[in-house]
Amino acid sequence: MAKDERPAYEQVKGWIRQHIASGEWKPGAAVPSEAALMERFAVSRMTAHRALRELAAEGLVTRVQGSGTRVAELHRISSQLVIRDIHEEVAERGHVHTTRVVKVAQEKAGVELAASLGVRKGARVFHSVLVHLENGVPIQYEDRYVNPQAAPDYLATDFTRVSPTLHLLQHAPLTEASYSIEACLPTPVEARALDIGPGDPCLAMMRRTVSGANVASVARQLYPGSRYSFSGQFQA
Repeated sequence: MAKDERPAYEQVKGWIRQHIASGEWKPGAAVPSEAALMERFAVSRMTAHRALRELAAEGLVTRVQGSGTRVAELHRISSQLVIRDIHEEVAERGHVHTTRVVKVAQEKAGVELAASLGVRKGARVFHSVLVHLENGVPIQYEDRYVNPQAAPDYLATDFTRVSPTLHLLQHAPLTEASYSIEACLPTPVEARALDIGPGDPCLAMMRRTVSGANVASVARQLYPGSRYSFSGQFQA
């Protein structure tokens, strides 16, 4: 396993997120107290307090004086998707982003993929599989199919220097996007690529982007639940 170089409070948050994402801790379930976290992770009370405070701010837990911390009830909300370059995200945290290229190839679209990309069955499509790392630790397994009509030079891109998201934003300006996020377990291939166990819960984002008259790409981006979190804003 890769060494976890995140700050101690982030490791505590990741451990709690993992239990919530896996479904082991249901909404309303008690979350370990600051004292319990201090003992388990050998951290200060300030570190344990920060981890719980930030998780509460993210809406994952609720803290009520006298009753402790509990897993937040789930509410369905609508949110505005912002397409961001993962290199930019990592850089904003003051860390180093690198990319491991697993696969870049031209393939023929099967029935389901053709329907998703809006092309005919058997049409040529571009396929890339990448692993994104933050300070050397894998944080995302990206499996993406691209419509050549939207980005004809996609296969010629050096993805160790330019991310697929940035390339598409530059060459196929976004006009529409849809996405869904779900908790899941990694496949054996994904687990090895992310350097996690086969039973470690993950978050998977399925995303479909449109540029003008063409579907530009469909992608599945898998994140280890203990190393990544999604955040955003919404209005009731």
